[in-house]
Amino acid sequence: MLVKTYGSAVYGIHATTITIEVNVFPGVRFSLVGLPDNAVKESQQRIDSALREVGYKIPGKKIIINMAPADIRKEGSAYDLPLAIGILTATEQINCEVLDKYLIMGELSLDGSLVPIKGVLPMAIQAREEGFEGLILPKANAREAAVVNKLKIIGADTIKEVIEFLKGDLEIPPTEVDTRAEFYAHLNNFPHDFADVKGQENVKRALEIAAAGGHNIIMIGPPGAGKTMLAKRISGILPPLTLQEALETTKIHSVAGTLEKNSALMTQRPFRSPHHTISDVALVGGGTFPQPGEISLAHNGVLFLDELPEFRRTVLEVMRQPLEDRTITISRAKCTIEYPASTMLIASMNPCPCGYYNHPDKDCLCGPGMVQKYLSKISGPLLDRIDIHIEVVPVSFDKISDQRLSEKSELVRLRVEKARQVQEKRFAEHDGVHCNAQMSSKLLRKHCQPNEAGNQLLKTAMEKVGLSARAYDRILKVSRTIADLEGSEAIETDHLAEAIQYRSLDRDGWGG
Repeated sequence: MLVKTYGSAVYGIHATTITIEVNVFPGVRFSLVGLPDNAVKESQQRIDSALREVGYKIPGKKIIINMAPADIRKEGSAYDLPLAIGILTATEQINCEVLDKYLIMGELSLDGSLVPIKGVLPMAIQAREEGFEGLILPKANAREAAVVNKLKIIGADTIKEVIEFLKGDLEIPPTEVDTRAEFYAHLNNFPHDFADVKGQENVKRALEIAAAGGHNIIMIGPPGAGKTMLAKRISGILPPLTLQEALETTKIHSVAGTLEKNSALMTQRPFRSPHHTISDVALVGGGTFPQPGEISLAHNGVLFLDELPEFRRTVLEVMRQPLEDRTITISRAKCTIEYPASTMLIASMNPCPCGYYNHPDKDCLCGPGMVQKYLSKISGPLLDRIDIHIEVVPVSFDKISDQRLSEKSELVRLRVEKARQVQEKRFAEHDGVHCNAQMSSKLLRKHCQPNEAGNQLLKTAMEKVGLSARAYDRILKVSRTIADLEGSEAIETDHLAEAIQYRSLDRDGWGG
C-alpha cells in the first residue's frame, strides 16, 4: 500500500515541502532514500522504540521510503513523526483519510513524546501558501507556528495523541494566537534606561542620531567610561519593530532555534553581543549545514562588538560586504543561501593596549607607536563603513554623585520615532530603504544636497582630514539625520559641522 505524508525542509529562511512516500512489499528490509543525512537515517531506531511504547511496531516487511524531491538533502531529526505516521498507515495499522490535508513535523523520543524542532515559522508559512489545512507538530512549537493565520495548528505532546487525532478518536483544539495583541503587549518592555547614565551627554546625542538614522557607530574611550552601559541602552531608544519586521526577525530566530520556549513572536529588536573569540563563520553564518550567524540574528536590531580590536582581523573583514549590502550570500557546491543582515553595528574599543591614552588623569603606559599599531587592527575600509566615531571620556565625581535623573529613554525614543517617520515618508517609493543609513548614491544626491556654504565646509574638511569618498557619503547621511531630528527640510551648515566632528578616527595622526 502506497501512502504519502508531507513534511518540510528549511533552506536559509525559506521552507520547501517534502513528500514522504512509503510503500510496503513482502520481505524483510527497511530502505530510506531521497538524500537523507545520518540523523534522518537513524530515525528507524527512534520510531521503532516510540511505536512500541504506544502499542504499535514497525512490522517485519520490506518497507521502502522515498523523500521527494530526491535531489534536496534532508537534514535533522524533525522527520521522525511524518515517517512514523507514513509507516503505520502504509502497513494498515491505522486508517487515516486526512493525511493530505496536514503537514506533519516532529522529533520523537524513545518513549513516544515529541521533542521541539527548529524552523517552525517558515514551515507554517509554506504550508499555508501550498494550501494545507493544518500543521501537526510538537506542542512546544505550537504558539510559534500559530503566528501564521488561516492555518490550523495542532500541537501534540506524544505520537499517541497524533495517531488518535488522525484516526478521528481525539479532538485537539487548534492553537490560536492573537498576533497583534501578542505583539503590542510586550512592545515597550526595556530593562535598561538612559536615565541611569550620569553625564556623557555628547555620547547620548551621538547614539540618538545613530538610532534616528540607523547609522553604525563606534565608541572610543578608556575602561570604565561607560561604553558598554551606553550600548546596552540603545535598544530602548530605537523605534519599535513593525509587525512585518517582527515576523522577519522571528523567522530567522526560528531557523536558528534561538526563540524562547513557547514564545510566539519576537517583539523586541534583537541585541546580539558576541565574544571577541567568535569565528568568521559564526559571525556571518554558514557551516557544513548553513545556519544564520550573529549578524543575521541581529537583523532589524543591534550587533554590539565590544573591544573591537580584539576580534580577529579575518572576522572583522568578512563584515565589510554585509554592512554595505545588508544581506549575506552563502554559496556551497549544491546550494546558495541568502540571509538578511540589515543590522545596526555598535562597536566599542579602548584607544590603546593599556586603555589610558588621552585619559585626563592617568598616564598611558604604551610605548612609541603602540597606539597607532593598536588602532591599525581595524582597517580603513571597515572604519569607512562606520558612520559615527565618538570619543567617550570618563565621568567626573560630581556627575556620578548627582542624584538628578537624566532624560528617560522614552523621551529620546519619541524624537527618534518622529525622525524615522519623516524618513519612511521620504523613501516610501523605494523598497528596502527605510532609514537614511540605507540610502543609495542616487538617493544621496537627491536628498542630501548641501548649500554653497556647506559645500565649502565639506571641501575644507576633506582636504584637511583626508576623508575618502565613502566617508564623504557617510557625513552627508548623518547630516541628513541631524536635519530630520531638528525638523529641517534642508541640510544646514551646522548639521554638516556636527556630522564632520563624528569622524574622530579619520583625523590625521589620531593617536600619534
